[in-house]
Amino acid sequence: MASTDITALDRRIRDGDRATLARAITLIESKRADHRKAAQRLVQDLLPHTGKAIRVGITGAPGVGKSTTIDTLGTHLTGKGHKVAVLAVDPSSTRTGGSILGDKTRMARLAVDPSAFVRPSPSSGTLGGVAAKTRETMLLCEAAGYDVILVETVGIGQSETAVADMSDFFLALMLPGAGDELQGIKKGVVELADMIAVNKADGDGIKRARSAAAEYRAALHILTPHSPSWTPPVVTYSGLTGDGVADLWAQVLLHRERLAGTGELAQLRRKQQVKWLWSMLEDRVFLRLRTDAALRAKLPQIEAAVADGTLSPTLAVDEIATVLGL
Repeated sequence: MASTDITALDRRIRDGDRATLARAITLIESKRADHRKAAQRLVQDLLPHTGKAIRVGITGAPGVGKSTTIDTLGTHLTGKGHKVAVLAVDPSSTRTGGSILGDKTRMARLAVDPSAFVRPSPSSGTLGGVAAKTRETMLLCEAAGYDVILVETVGIGQSETAVADMSDFFLALMLPGAGDELQGIKKGVVELADMIAVNKADGDGIKRARSAAAEYRAALHILTPHSPSWTPPVVTYSGLTGDGVADLWAQVLLHRERLAGTGELAQLRRKQQVKWLWSMLEDRVFLRLRTDAALRAKLPQIEAAVADGTLSPTLAVDEIATVLGL
């Protein structure tokens, strides 16, 4: 892609052109070598225009109502004058690599809201349920003027560390009335969470939601908060009716105010940038593992020897490293 094309993309993105933003994200997600180089330059050029948005990661088990919650929360925010970008990661099939990409149908109001941008992306097997290029996509959206970025994770049991490493606020959604509430808590997720929100606090579900919230609060008492400035609250709300959503967002703003005041937010962003560096480096190494011609020729023999028990995995790794010159 010519440098003039990159300059034009840069300008149109900063002008808030939605079609150009979508096109640029497609460029970012491309695996073609020339596209990767163009994408790297585009991100670098836009970097000075990023970093001002509130970044919120949202996770929860399937059925908890993530898409409905985001639709309601996003509509509330656009009604307050915010520009909201939703990066919704769909689970990719481990067999075919296919993905449903149906989030726009589950976010009916945001999908047609001129102040919102919904981008479903396949996770493509990425650890943590976050699409491989979510970080870059987030920066593009910020450069386009979106001041709230909501990242919806797959929430099917993978490590959720990835979304915590790219967001300012990590929100864990929970469901009431699903048996033993505490069995629904993944300790690792709760340790990362900046807030637990119990959905479906409406109609006959209000009492169950409040009961579940009380149990989650009790469980959180045995965990040490990861910030000395913030104790994760537990709230109830209804993604369907919108009750409690304004209070939920108020907690996000309070968290940002406190961490910005102590300098923790700036420090968090710096750490995330370094983690991004290492993540990209690991991706580059794995790409070479998959594409190196000499290794691909020798790998079947190495794998067969390991499977037969004639070569230890330790020595096999040494052989692979030797082939790659590592």
